[in-house]
Amino acid sequence: MSLIVFPAIDLKQGQVVRLAEGDMARATVYGDDPAAQARAFAEAGATHLHVVDLDGAFAGEAVNAGAVEAIVRAFPGKLQLGGGIRTRAAIDRWLSLGVERVVIGTAALTDPELVRATARNLPGRIVVGVDARDGMVATHGWADVSDVAVAEMAERFADAGVAALLFTDVGRDGLLKGVNVEATAALAAASSIPVIASGGVAGIGDIHALLPHSNIEGVITGRALYDGRLDLAQALAVARG
Repeated sequence: MSLIVFPAIDLKQGQVVRLAEGDMARATVYGDDPAAQARAFAEAGATHLHVVDLDGAFAGEAVNAGAVEAIVRAFPGKLQLGGGIRTRAAIDRWLSLGVERVVIGTAALTDPELVRATARNLPGRIVVGVDARDGMVATHGWADVSDVAVAEMAERFADAGVAALLFTDVGRDGLLKGVNVEATAALAAASSIPVIASGGVAGIGDIHALLPHSNIEGVITGRALYDGRLDLAQALAVARG
């Protein structure tokens, strides 16, 4: 078994930040040069990168576009982008600029046909963000919680041709509590779509814990890297199995 390790760059007002439980008021700033951070991850061996326009997630449209474009230019590997991508025009624009895959969260709930149509037309390029609070799907930058269960959300796109499900336990995100292996593995076992784990990665133990489970494609890690609790080179080595 192997995993893709996605170092995360979350953008707020052009800066590299990490939030606690998705709360914009609880942001820790880790730098003001997102492109330099992307280069640093590449130099440590990362081949994939996960970028989120946090302001965009709340606004419903790109807010940190300049920073994202700089990251695309700086990072030689594959970039996955989320945050406020809710129209076909936005999807097409980012893919044309060199983004490998886009993550659609809120629109997957409010406009599922957008996801279905785009995934059919662009196989392998669409990731559905399944953000959860207590097992229910959260939307609009995690500010709202729907009445849709995580498993139901995944089932809606089982035959849509999406590349992956990005499962985030919002209650753990940015808190270094450890990834929710049980819930992630349960979703991966129940779904035909590969799952990416996110939220709460605290150290190398989380990589080891996720590795044995089938259908988990990768893991996103942010604060643990920035705080020095997880060494990226070691994580990449372990993740290769």
